[in-house]
Amino acid sequence: MARKKITVVGAGNVGATLAQRLAEMELGDVVLLDIPQTEGMPAGKSLDIMESAPVMGYDSRLTGTTSYEATAGSDVVIITAGIPRKPGMSRDDLLKTNAGIVKSVTEQIARYSPECVIIIVSNPLDAMCLVALKTSKFPKHRVIGMAGVLDSARMRCFIADALSVSVENVHAMVLGGHGDTMVPLPRFSTISGIPVTELLPKDKVEAIIKRTRDGGAEIVKLLKTGSAYYAPSASAAEMAEAILKDKKKVLPCAAYLEGEYGVDGVFVGVPVKLGERGIEQIIQLNLTVEERTELLKSASAVKELSVALK
Repeated sequence: MARKKITVVGAGNVGATLAQRLAEMELGDVVLLDIPQTEGMPAGKSLDIMESAPVMGYDSRLTGTTSYEATAGSDVVIITAGIPRKPGMSRDDLLKTNAGIVKSVTEQIARYSPECVIIIVSNPLDAMCLVALKTSKFPKHRVIGMAGVLDSARMRCFIADALSVSVENVHAMVLGGHGDTMVPLPRFSTISGIPVTELLPKDKVEAIIKRTRDGGAEIVKLLKTGSAYYAPSASAAEMAEAILKDKKKVLPCAAYLEGEYGVDGVFVGVPVKLGERGIEQIIQLNLTVEERTELLKSASAVKELSVALK
């Protein structure tokens, strides 16, 4: 049986770390692609990762390239390309530059891998998903944004830390746009089925919600020269695994909504079922009036960005 083929576009910190994770998980053969100006860089990083295979014990093959022809026939394509955030920059400041990058990448991906599922990691995420959807003309279930998995992972990390419990026992749900208006939902965040609100006082829960919202900015501020890449790459790898293994895994992802949750025509983070076709179901939670209001506020912030793009 032929191995699955995964292309990672952008061989920077997120892309290279992601290529390593995908190979170590043996999800398929990996093509790491970057722009022609980077010359041997993607090939060098791929070779370096390949040379760790005998030690780590995986047989996935890696190819580093600056040519889209090498990506032909990919099952999943993960786009990480774009300029990263610098201190003081919001995700939205990246809008115009990254929109141009994502558009040109998507044109080539749609040409060489017309049947693939696209996962977007580039920021500002929700707006970049819309660029990829419109450019590729793919059905909406095959263009997905990686945000909710990352934001939920941050929230799970903070909850596990606050309670001194295993991260494996903690589930969290973060909806909305991938930005300052994201909507962490403590009511749907549990420790082995027990709502976090039963185990932590209200002020601690509020502090975790705030830290989750500021999760990316906290890391940008500490690094000073770039943005997060270990947790984002892990999150994209989990999504790729759910698709390539047809796991039907329920994860919060950025999906194109057409009326669900009262939102229309934008990408917003919601719980979805991920399988080999991409998004196989959008799961609608019964939200309180307050939660719904926050989600609609987040969706309108995303819509403003999409309008700014036009």
